[in-house]
Amino acid sequence: MPDSNNNFNNIKVHTQYSICEGAIKIDELADYCKANKIKSLGLADSYNLCGALEFSEKLSKVGTQPIIGTQINLKAKGVIGKVTLYATTEAGYKNLTKLSSKSYLDSSEIDEPACDINDLIQNNKDLILLTGNYLNFFGKLYYKNKSKDLEEILNTLKKNFNDNRLYIEIQRHNEDQEKNFENYLLEISKKLNLPLIASQEIFYLNQDMYEAHDALVCIGEKNFVDDKNRFKYSEEHYLKSTNDLKTLYSDIPEALENNYNLPFRCSFRPTPSDPILPNISSEKDGSADNKLKRLSNEGLLKKFRTIFCRDGQKPEDHELYSQYTKRLNHELDIIIEMKYSSYFLIVSDYIIWAKNNEIPVGPGRGSGAGSLVAWCLLITDVDPIKYNLIFERFLNPARISMPDFDIDFCEEKRDLVFEYLTNKYKDSVAHIITFGKLKARMVIRDVGRVIGLSYGFVDSIAKLIPFDPSRPKSLIECINSEPRLQQLIKDDARVKKLIDLSLKLEGLNRNVATHAAGVVIADRKLTNSVPLYKDASSELLLPSTQFDMYSAENAGLIKFDFLGLKTLTVVDKAQKLIQKKNKKFLVDKIDYDDREV
Repeated sequence: MPDSNNNFNNIKVHTQYSICEGAIKIDELADYCKANKIKSLGLADSYNLCGALEFSEKLSKVGTQPIIGTQINLKAKGVIGKVTLYATTEAGYKNLTKLSSKSYLDSSEIDEPACDINDLIQNNKDLILLTGNYLNFFGKLYYKNKSKDLEEILNTLKKNFNDNRLYIEIQRHNEDQEKNFENYLLEISKKLNLPLIASQEIFYLNQDMYEAHDALVCIGEKNFVDDKNRFKYSEEHYLKSTNDLKTLYSDIPEALENNYNLPFRCSFRPTPSDPILPNISSEKDGSADNKLKRLSNEGLLKKFRTIFCRDGQKPEDHELYSQYTKRLNHELDIIIEMKYSSYFLIVSDYIIWAKNNEIPVGPGRGSGAGSLVAWCLLITDVDPIKYNLIFERFLNPARISMPDFDIDFCEEKRDLVFEYLTNKYKDSVAHIITFGKLKARMVIRDVGRVIGLSYGFVDSIAKLIPFDPSRPKSLIECINSEPRLQQLIKDDARVKKLIDLSLKLEGLNRNVATHAAGVVIADRKLTNSVPLYKDASSELLLPSTQFDMYSAENAGLIKFDFLGLKTLTVVDKAQKLIQKKNKKFLVDKIDYDDREV
């Protein structure tokens, strides 16, 4: 039995991935854990697992045990509300991922992302469930006078979450309605013989963050701080000391004991993975490496027959052939050594499909144009030897990150390529999520609005913040370099408050978006390895990973860039107009050395 004098475990931490609810950056959280020698900490972001891998990696590096969980919406008896789930093993984490993904993928535009209670029961293996506070699913049932339904659901869950994996959760934040609900929970715990657990809902690290967090909630809810009719959290949602929390729950030692013991039950954390790519080898070749060699050599022969050889000359007899084959073999050796054969084959496959289906594709851009293999596979249309382009700029054994072909597609037909990928790699293709952040100008405007300052006044302050996306500056850097702003902070209390709150909120996630071009393709059903997100109101064909680009790559997912380029659309339409008069005209056959041009 673990030592009962253990520290209180804050298992309900909301990071900035609880959008406009959590005000904790994981980097700052890791620093806090290191400085305060925190033994364990639990992740419980609302509705998502976006920060799971980052949380796991950064906390474990400073010696803190990460407990991975999330709050999902549960839907039953006409009520939708949150419950909290934690993974105890890898199988539990997969179920957590499956449920989080399902809540988004199965929800309609008018619904909140939620799971049916049967989804939860069917995927409950190695998951621990906490009932939540009065604002969550069971609290909503209670305050809607549905106590019979509440008890019925708890009994059903108890039968399925055996081995004491269902806890009645007690929270104390000194909020209205909290005490009445606690009294009921203590009664139902005894009646149904369900264990208690103590927890605190943590939205920010330090107590002095309360006012800024209140403003953040208003930003998310499009509300005003001074609105007397809105819901307000108490000032108790910061990371309190273990001694304070032991004292707070000293009258319910069982709830404390179960809190102390929870980290011993949660032995799994997600870790980075090697790159995972679909295996697209064939019986003919035996492996992706052999297939790459065959297609590259066949492509080179075809290039020589159509470009270099004249009057029936064999490619092998051409004076340049040995130079090209030497370069090709050199590149193939590096690609195969670095295990990137599948990457080249996948890119080649969807580009050839696009070209065969009259979808304009760009000739290649960036360092990828330096690859002769890419030219032979029709990934690029530029001969790197002719233009003296270097392969090692694109790929070399010292490169740590994956190669990256930036491919341009016709803006109007790019979705057809996504559709092709969806059919070819079933349930294994997704966009990549991104997060809009409260940057220097944005945070000034948002905070100014919710604290009730006039638009014109806030606009005049915001315009003193330089806007240069290529070289963004932090708010403090902008203040230090702008004397007029410094003077306003000294002279005007409104400006001082605006700046103080903005500095505390700067850099936090503000909203969810989708990477403009990035798509991941995996070797397995994505929900088996990463959680997925989908905005039900979006017209995008594919879902998105809940992991951003950094975490997606750490999880072993490979990003492919599909850039929509309007210029290709214009060129394609111009070519078709010209072909009405000259059927043989092709843009890619234009002579670059034509003196008249």
